[in-house]
Amino acid sequence: MVLHAPYPQGRPRRLRRDEFTRNLVREHALSPHDLIYPVFVLDGEKQRQAVASMPGVERLSVDLLLPVAQECVELGIPVMALFPVIDPALKTEDGREAFNPEGLVPRAVSALKQRFPQLGVMTDVALDPFTSHGQDGLLDASGYILNDETVEVLVRQALAQAEAGVDIVAPSDMMDGRIGAIRQALESRGAIHTRIMAYSAKYASAFYGPFRDAVGSAANLGKGNKKVYQMDPGNSDEALREVAMDIAEGADMVMVKPGMPYLDVLRRVKDEFRMPTFAYQVSGEYAMLQAAARNGWLDGDAVMMESLLAFKRAGADGILTYFAIEAARRLRA
Repeated sequence: MVLHAPYPQGRPRRLRRDEFTRNLVREHALSPHDLIYPVFVLDGEKQRQAVASMPGVERLSVDLLLPVAQECVELGIPVMALFPVIDPALKTEDGREAFNPEGLVPRAVSALKQRFPQLGVMTDVALDPFTSHGQDGLLDASGYILNDETVEVLVRQALAQAEAGVDIVAPSDMMDGRIGAIRQALESRGAIHTRIMAYSAKYASAFYGPFRDAVGSAANLGKGNKKVYQMDPGNSDEALREVAMDIAEGADMVMVKPGMPYLDVLRRVKDEFRMPTFAYQVSGEYAMLQAAARNGWLDGDAVMMESLLAFKRAGADGILTYFAIEAARRLRA
């Protein structure tokens, strides 16, 4: 342990006396380049729908998403993450719309990359927006989520997204072996530059509620849950095993989700693997801060920036956050 001079020879407050000194010795800083902006995309044109449980967040059709992408480019936000809102008529038990090459996600990817080739686009690889039951996988007769059969569908979904030109596929389903299967499929198709950001430590969390409202899977899921494939919130050693498996199978980047309730897991992952590591400030975290700010209980801008800095301090190389646009504006001001 490094020994420090005792008081009064040592006075830590000297380094807090004025702004220039605080700036000079700050250990961690936040930049627009650290942010990934998750957005909800709708079919159609000129479609805009507010998400009631996520104040300030909207579902947008692709034409209205393009100006948002333009702002991301101007602000220096490097990646936009797409989450589809699928027409209920297209939802099936097997989620086959997920790998439709003419589906909403491939069309959105193509439009964004054509207009803004410099903007990274990331897509979710999971079936819950596409299934009539709201689960991330295929069901057996008892309602249990099948692993290997689901992975086969996820591979087809990832390939459809890659063929549309996506930069990063992000499997969020938590099926065993899906990273290796997707990596092998991408390699076999020559998609050697398609990156994989694995949702490696994704917990069965109660903080996802507003997201499920936003993509329209909450009603389909009903009283069901995802505890047989997402991680138990009481476990952190298990997270290290999950991350290790995903890295071995070919993940380029790994993620911890949710964010602030799991900063200890984030720190452990970064310390153990030294891999590009990301955190997702999920919908429930966003909704709580927004609600408190709108009720005057917290300084909204201050807690937004403090929460994002906490991810950097805990070891995140980047953060998926619905605050990305707002935070980047403040950082550029």
